[in-house]
Amino acid sequence: MESHPKIAIVGAGPGGLTLARILHLHGIASTVFERETHALERPQGGTLDLHEGSGLWALEQAGLLEAFQTIARHEDQGTRLLDMAGRLLFETPDASSGDRPEVDRTALRAMLLDAVPPDCVRWACGLREVRPREDGRWDLAFEHGGEGPYDLVVGADGAWSRVRPCLSPYQPQYSGLCFVEFGIDDVDRRHPALSRLVGRGKMSVEGRGKAIIAQRNGHAHIRAYAIFRVPADWAGKRYDFAAPASVRAGLIGEFDGYADAILDLIRASNDSFAVRPIHALPVGHRWANRRGLSLIGDAAHVMSPFAGEGVNNAMLDAAELAGALVKGASWADAVAAYEQHMFERVIESAQASAEGAATFLSHDGQALTLEMYRHHSGVAAMAD
Repeated sequence: MESHPKIAIVGAGPGGLTLARILHLHGIASTVFERETHALERPQGGTLDLHEGSGLWALEQAGLLEAFQTIARHEDQGTRLLDMAGRLLFETPDASSGDRPEVDRTALRAMLLDAVPPDCVRWACGLREVRPREDGRWDLAFEHGGEGPYDLVVGADGAWSRVRPCLSPYQPQYSGLCFVEFGIDDVDRRHPALSRLVGRGKMSVEGRGKAIIAQRNGHAHIRAYAIFRVPADWAGKRYDFAAPASVRAGLIGEFDGYADAILDLIRASNDSFAVRPIHALPVGHRWANRRGLSLIGDAAHVMSPFAGEGVNNAMLDAAELAGALVKGASWADAVAAYEQHMFERVIESAQASAEGAATFLSHDGQALTLEMYRHHSGVAAMAD
């Protein structure tokens, strides 16, 4: 049996930490390098829904399903679809009846961090490049110093991965969709009407070539997105994000003609606005295996959020790669086998994500969304 490789994981998101956790359970050490200085340096994003057979299966392999139940929000799996006038077109009849429990990204990451050894994660390590050595191993060059050599470097460092260029020349391409993110704090107490509007889960409304999606997070917080099909630099040119009041007023103007009850989501927003242009790698993205390097999650196959598979694919990648490393007689062969299986597995979700991005905000986008909700739930729409 070949000895365990010395492993570096770049990125302390759900994928990288799931990989480190499962390897740790099987006695394989790894070091996770993260550019943030500590776990709470920045918000980790909104709510996630974990799926059976992928995200939840990965947590099972990590021995964390029981811990997950303490942070999961089964009651927030609902979906509501409104038209511009605020009329309800569709609503999930029982928001807690689904099999895709919600969880805040920050809570999920905290759980995973608690499940790896204290010295596993190295903070404030912003990777600059991965450098090959003559002996086939790899050195990591950070903004301040370097680490190495490592037998295996796994890029779990997101859409703009610094590891991926060693394997693939492709860069994520702009989808044409730009999300302007905003939040509403303490919504149940301060804005009960908006709390009811969003419901227990996600609310969306689409019309006139734009949309608003609002999602319930934990701690009575709503995270919402104003969505446009525009050039990639549109939002930065149109709005001064250092002046939140002007951004708020501008967004209200963009949605002129929408019901006041919907525009109140923007009026109630806090001062934290952010631009989220949506990028994706090509469907079927792959690379030639290179000993000592691999990718998981968005680094390997970033896609639009419209299939809801991003974090689930990342955690499944991690679990499958860890399983291959644990079982394989040759760790290099195990990595190659993981990659070939992953390339094929993600095609379906990447294609669905690409189709979702292509049809969203189309002339019949609302009808397509309604039909999708009907199909997945088997529930008739509330109104036509």
